[in-house]
Amino acid sequence: MTATNTLYTDPRLVALYDTLNPFAADTGFYLALAASLRASHIVDIGCGTGLLTCELALRGHTVTGIDPARAMLDVARRRPGSERVQWIEGDAQQASDTQADLTLMTGHVAQVFVDDLDWRAALAAAYRALRPGGRLAFESRHPQSAPWKAWTPEASLRRISIDGNNTVKVWHELIEVSGECVRFVTHYQFEATGEELVSASELRFRSQSTLAQTLTDSGFSIAHWYGDWSGAPVDEQSRELIVIVVRD
Repeated sequence: MTATNTLYTDPRLVALYDTLNPFAADTGFYLALAASLRASHIVDIGCGTGLLTCELALRGHTVTGIDPARAMLDVARRRPGSERVQWIEGDAQQASDTQADLTLMTGHVAQVFVDDLDWRAALAAAYRALRPGGRLAFESRHPQSAPWKAWTPEASLRRISIDGNNTVKVWHELIEVSGECVRFVTHYQFEATGEELVSASELRFRSQSTLAQTLTDSGFSIAHWYGDWSGAPVDEQSRELIVIVVRD
């Protein structure tokens, strides 16, 4: 069976996205951050199906949602509050010169930028999107937690119910760990038909020090590091590297 990168383009898999990634502690963290900063204009890079984007808009923020996957934006445009959002189909470069108070890259989207040049280009675009003194916030999985060790069929198997009728079995299969880069595939088996789709992914697990260096090189000053969504400091047990930086 051939694995392809269809997670964000195949409508069947996009339909599963919100079930696999519901409103959770990370959503609450970013909503609270936007409120605490009294952010007037927010840019959400890699907004996906727009769960956070629309929640921000419903709470009175002016929001721009950017994502390269049309199928994801199709879902986002059907959410309550979507009419209040400016939706852009494209990459991080589309965020430039928006004079935002806050730019977000949530859902571990920072790890999708495997190539260093692409990552620095994304940071440069986020910088240009902000007014002086504006904030960028995002998270990346802490490499010391090595979450990929649990990306086996046995440990990662989940059964997802769709509309209360259909069930989909979802599991990960680790392919390769090479330095900071991890390649894996995700299987989606539709139990009603037996059909199985396989989506290939590669993520970059940058260390805290590497992230810090790329951020300062891009013109940001680091304001806060957190190790989880409750605001605890980063330590060896942290599963997340959550960072808030300021455009100088």
